[in-house]
Amino acid sequence: MRGGGGVPTTVEERWRQFFRWGPYGLLGVAAAIAAASADVFMDRTERVTAGVLTAAVLLLHVVWDHRCRRVVAATGWGPEQPDRGPVLVPGAPGPASVVHFVLRTALAFALTWLNPFFAIYACVGYFDAVHLLPRRLAHAGLLATAVTMAGSQSGGLPPASLTQWLALGGLFALNACLAMGFSHLATKDAEKAAERAATIAELGRTNARLERALAENATLQAQLLLQAREAGVADERRRLAAEIHDTIAQGLTGVIAQLQAAAATPDRERADTHLRRAAGLARDSLGEARRSVRNLSPVALEHDTLSEALRKTVADWAERTGVDTRFTVTGTELPLHDEVAATLLRIAQEALSNAARHSGASRAGVTLSYMGDEITLDVRDDGRGFDPHARPEHDGAGGGFGLDGMRARAERLTGSVTVEAAPGEGTAISARVPLGAP
Repeated sequence: MRGGGGVPTTVEERWRQFFRWGPYGLLGVAAAIAAASADVFMDRTERVTAGVLTAAVLLLHVVWDHRCRRVVAATGWGPEQPDRGPVLVPGAPGPASVVHFVLRTALAFALTWLNPFFAIYACVGYFDAVHLLPRRLAHAGLLATAVTMAGSQSGGLPPASLTQWLALGGLFALNACLAMGFSHLATKDAEKAAERAATIAELGRTNARLERALAENATLQAQLLLQAREAGVADERRRLAAEIHDTIAQGLTGVIAQLQAAAATPDRERADTHLRRAAGLARDSLGEARRSVRNLSPVALEHDTLSEALRKTVADWAERTGVDTRFTVTGTELPLHDEVAATLLRIAQEALSNAARHSGASRAGVTLSYMGDEITLDVRDDGRGFDPHARPEHDGAGGGFGLDGMRARAERLTGSVTVEAAPGEGTAISARVPLGAP
């Protein structure tokens, strides 16, 4: 990562630049000072030898730099290693880097032997030993560099007196301890940096997985919303179908029956009575249809409780059909949720409508029972009955839809509808709904 104008912007990048160009700079400084002090430390032969060795060192670095550039061009910087941290020298430590370090250290030692100021260049071994050498050889490389540095600091190589030998030993111990200590700290820092890099990489992978999961969740949510919308549309269609069947269809059936009765009656007064009933049924059916579209409770429950609405419904049905019908309430009446009351009223209306159309009954009974945590509605007649198992589900004239509608209404409130019927033995319909629903 670089800033404007190609300036390195990270610590690793700056170190890489140092490892590439630093040896040239240190060698140039060391050579300049050594040349200035050549008359003190070197004779003519040693000056020539130092020049040749300096040229050899320069050539060594040119060759090594060329190799590093080829590695970078082929593979980029060397891979990060958990036990070494970011690799700052191109390529992992191998035979070539070991040979380079050994040759460079030997040349630096020889130059320092000729002139102690070449130790300025030799100190580069402290910086890159852990990067150029395998871990098992890194300490040896640091110790070799410490020997060169101690020789320079003790007055030059070889030591000329016992004092210089003692100084060499003490300075070597000091350099070795400092080098090992700083190397250990650097290794720990590198390990922490590698751990941080691994943690960051893992967080990156986790974030990527999280983003994918969020994208999948968004897709699933969209699918669920679509399914919920479709389910809502289907449920509303079923509700409207049931409401139309229970209001308009039943009302029109009653209107037709009253009109047929009026047409078949020669008595004008009785015909007018049937016509008034037909008009009343039409008005009631229209009102119920409008309330169903607005998803309101039946008009019969607007001002009355369920038992009162059922009592009036049974009385009106008995008057229209001429069937002897009794309504009974058992148990203690309790307040009901509007949907529970509407559901039971619709079931009762449908059961009575089916009895009028199909049963030919002479007697019927409707019982509303409050039984602890549930409420039960029973509708019975003594008509011709039917076989529930042989009866078609949908016969095109409404047959079967009424029973299906009753069951669907009860099941929406976690209730149930059971039918007991047999040919010639009448019909009994029982609906059970929890008092706490919905």
